[in-house]
Amino acid sequence: MKTNMKNLLLTTLLLAALPTLGTADDNSQLTGSVRIDGSSTVYPITEAIAEEFAEEAPRVRVTVGISGTGGGFKRFSAGETDISDASRPIKAKEQKLCNEEGVEFIEVPVAYDGLTIVVNKENTWCDNLTVDQLKQIFLDGSTVKTWNDLNKDWPTTPLTMYAPGTDSGTFDYFKEVIVGKTGSIRSDMSVSEDDNVLVRGVSGDKGGIGFFGCAYYFENKDKLKALAIYNGEVNVLPNNKTIESGKYAPFSRPLFIYVKKSALEKPAVKVFVDYYVENAGDMAEEVGYVRLPQDMYDRVIHNIETLRTGTQFIDDKGEKVHGALATVYE
Repeated sequence: MKTNMKNLLLTTLLLAALPTLGTADDNSQLTGSVRIDGSSTVYPITEAIAEEFAEEAPRVRVTVGISGTGGGFKRFSAGETDISDASRPIKAKEQKLCNEEGVEFIEVPVAYDGLTIVVNKENTWCDNLTVDQLKQIFLDGSTVKTWNDLNKDWPTTPLTMYAPGTDSGTFDYFKEVIVGKTGSIRSDMSVSEDDNVLVRGVSGDKGGIGFFGCAYYFENKDKLKALAIYNGEVNVLPNNKTIESGKYAPFSRPLFIYVKKSALEKPAVKVFVDYYVENAGDMAEEVGYVRLPQDMYDRVIHNIETLRTGTQFIDDKGEKVHGALATVYE
């Protein structure tokens, strides 16, 4: 009888504990704020995750801005944000500014993107371009004003350029591929930090050409035409396979968030960052980007848990480290 009473008491205690155990991962009562700004390219992923997170933690206020990668890092180093969206690795001068302001950060790759070159749907003459042709169009001092200037078989339709602003990581990446560190891009372009503005510009201009992250193209296939890029062997269009494999060269690239180390001491930020990494692959695909391999997300989780700070894309001498994400990132 005593044994039965003990068993009954144990069962009662376990049942009473179940509701408490069940709320271990319940974030419905979590409060606080998460401040994010930066890349318009990374914005769709971050915004999608923020919307999903709001259902799980409705009392946490997550704000996501679009001031461009460079603009985001300025706010980040000034201590105005907890997380900075970036469509390229942090630059040495941005890292130096963070160091000077005492901002330690954790670098978090979240997805792959393919910078996409787009033209108007009515452009029937151009289906692909080489990097050399892109240089002819976009280099400072270019004399290309019509499509005929680029190829004598093409019409004399005026060629109008639409590009992200200079605070954009997409602009930085494009500039590095096309002109390198020392060259410059021509200034007679229509620019905007908002990629949706660029979509509207090219879609409304028969001679228009522009570039931005692949998600904005995938979302607007009915309005725009993507050009294949010659990678040295064949012409390649951006899609999930060609971007992840690197075949879509030289315009495949990783996307990042940068997390302020001290911000992780706030429960709302820590829970949000964990949620972000856990769902980054699914959300990236949902909005039109390419998920990272699972082992890369595992590395990211380890770096967050061990608070590994700094960038892996700048060496001890302050020089930029080149190479594929899988070979550079540990």
